[in-house]
Amino acid sequence: MFVAGATISTPICPSSLVPCRHCNSESDSRKFANPLVLSRKKNHSSSCSLSPTFPLNKRTQIRFTVKASSPVENAEYTEEPATSVKFHKSLSLPGCSSHLSLLGSGYREKVFAIIGVKVYAAGLYVNQTILSKLNAWKGRSAAEIQADSSLFDSIFQAPLDKSLQIVLVRDVDGKTFWDALDDAISPRMMTQTPIDESALSTFRSIFQERPLKKGTFIFLTWLDPSQMQVCISSNGLPSEVDATIESEHVSFALYDVFFGDAPVSPSLKASVATGLATNLK
Repeated sequence: MFVAGATISTPICPSSLVPCRHCNSESDSRKFANPLVLSRKKNHSSSCSLSPTFPLNKRTQIRFTVKASSPVENAEYTEEPATSVKFHKSLSLPGCSSHLSLLGSGYREKVFAIIGVKVYAAGLYVNQTILSKLNAWKGRSAAEIQADSSLFDSIFQAPLDKSLQIVLVRDVDGKTFWDALDDAISPRMMTQTPIDESALSTFRSIFQERPLKKGTFIFLTWLDPSQMQVCISSNGLPSEVDATIESEHVSFALYDVFFGDAPVSPSLKASVATGLATNLK
């Protein structure tokens, strides 16, 4: 078991992937239809326990803890418990100079009315050499690591391979998938250079009018801060690269979507923090 703590002082906007101060009604959260929109609803594998200081008012901050089931493991795979998706403990990808090791996994969820529906599972893989560059965080707890954005920034800035594997657990058309990514990336890029616009256009073209069936693998692989490869496969691990995105702004914005202060999959970031704490003992 692992426990991850967080503080919410503003409500979550159902039409975006970041906190919003303008939407706070329960009815708002039932209007959206994008299967990749952020949800923090309760589900069978996690629970939220509120422990506010009374009396509550508009300025009160609510603290909660998320408790998630431990992954199921065997010699070759780790199973993400909420989706039952199996992730290789180690794998090799096109364009990578060495094998990558799994640090943690989680899931992404959408809410239909009051029912949470899993959309995909995700796992972060890294070149093990990255861990040797994180000695400053040795001995830190998973909660301390999860709250320290500088550690996750250090992982991104390291000129070593790291890859996010996304495994769809339901059918999603490519346009819907891209629209959700774009909605998450855009607020993280205040201005866009011609290089950024070209990179986003390349990124968009990979998914437009492309059906993404249940079981599809999507790999977002950062070779260095300014270069990210995209691989999509509906038949196991990919054998080739579909596109290369050459923009540090776009690459970091996407990384921040998953490992920044407002991650779209809190369970993924919490699991990666636990994996880092274990490796940095």
